[in-house]
Amino acid sequence: MKKFVSGILTGTALTIGTAAGALFAVKKKVIEPVEEKEAEIEENRRKAMRKSRAR
Repeated sequence: MKKFVSGILTGTALTIGTAAGALFAVKKKVIEPVEEKEAEIEENRRKAMRKSRAR
């Protein structure tokens, strides 16, 4: 019985670790580049507004 409980706990820990790793990878590969692109677009808008007011 002790090995069974130990196996369940180990399996659960590994599953949680795998899920956390997958979420971290998705965040790095998908979410952060989108946020960086949005920030770049917003920065370009600000620059364009300053240029249009300077004329």
